[in-house]
Amino acid sequence: MEDSLDTRLYPEPSLSQVGSWRVSSLPSGSPQLPSPTGPSLETARAHILALGPQQLLAQDEEGDTLLHLFAARGLRWAAYAAAEVLQMYRQLDIREHKGKTPLLVAAAANQPLIVEDLLNLGAEPNATDHQGRSVLHVAATYGLPGVLSAVFKSGIQVDLEARDFEGLTPLHTAVLALNAAMLPASVCPRMQSSQARDRLACVQMLLQMGASHTSQEIKSNKTILHLAVQAANPTLVQLLLGLPRGDLRAFVNMKAHGNTALHMAAALPPGPPQEAIVRHLLAAGADPTLRNLENEQPVHLLRPGPGPEGLRQLLKRSRTAPPGLSS
Repeated sequence: MEDSLDTRLYPEPSLSQVGSWRVSSLPSGSPQLPSPTGPSLETARAHILALGPQQLLAQDEEGDTLLHLFAARGLRWAAYAAAEVLQMYRQLDIREHKGKTPLLVAAAANQPLIVEDLLNLGAEPNATDHQGRSVLHVAATYGLPGVLSAVFKSGIQVDLEARDFEGLTPLHTAVLALNAAMLPASVCPRMQSSQARDRLACVQMLLQMGASHTSQEIKSNKTILHLAVQAANPTLVQLLLGLPRGDLRAFVNMKAHGNTALHMAAALPPGPPQEAIVRHLLAAGADPTLRNLENEQPVHLLRPGPGPEGLRQLLKRSRTAPPGLSS
C-alpha cells in the first residue's frame, strides 16, 4: 500500500514556459500555470484559450497533460478551464503512464473541489488505473474522506462494488487501510492517530453511501468483518456489528473458505483485543457450533495454555446456551 499522496510525482508548474509545451517533450523547467489564488475562472479561461488545444492535448514522457499537472497541484480554475477544452475534444479521461485519468490524479492529490468539478464536467466516474483502482479505491487507499464527500456531493452514480485487480471493493480497501493505520491492540478510539480517524471516516462514508458490508473479496472470500477480526481491531468489529441493516446473525456467520469471523477470532493471539472481539461476536449471534473445512469449531482454534482459558469456557457454554444468552 502506498504511504503518501501522488502529488510528489508531479513537478511544480511555472508561466514563462507554458508556450514551450510540446507533444514530444517538456522544457527543462516546468510550465507555469495561473496562480492558484489570484485569478478567476475567466482569467484562467483566457490563459487556456491562448495555449490552444494542441498544447492542452500534448503529453509529456510520462503521459501527463497540463490538466494532470493542474489537478495534482490543486490549481482549480486552471484545471476547470483546461477540462472544458478537453471535454470538447472528448479527451477528459486521457491517461498518464500509470493509467490515471485527471480525475484519479485529483483524487490521489486530495483535491476534492477539482474531483467534484471534473465529475460535473463529465469525467468517467468509474475509470480505473493500471491497478484497477477507481476514484473510490484511491480515496479509500489514502484515507481521504474529503474526496469521498466530493464524489457523493456531485450526485454522479459511481460503482460502489467495483473490484480492483486484487479483487477488493473500495470498502475492503478502506478497511485494510484502517487496519494498517490503527495502533497495535488499540481498543480505545481516543488512541487512534489522525490518519486512522480519516480512514475510519472513509469506512463509515462508504457504508453510508450504500457499499455492501457483505461483499466478499475474491481471493479468500473474506468480508470486512473477517478483515477487521483478522487485524484484531475490536473498535472496527464493534462498529460493523452495529450496522442497522440486513440480518446481523447471517452476516456474523458468513464463512471465508470455511471460517467464520468467530473461528478467526479464536485463532488470534490471547489478550484483551481477542477477548473483546469474541464477546462482541457472540453477543451479535455468532454460532460457536459451526465447523470449518477441517471440521473444527472455534473453541478448537484457541491457543493452548492458560491465557485463553476464560474464552474456552465461554465458547463451551455458548455451544449449549439458547440464542441470545451467549454474551
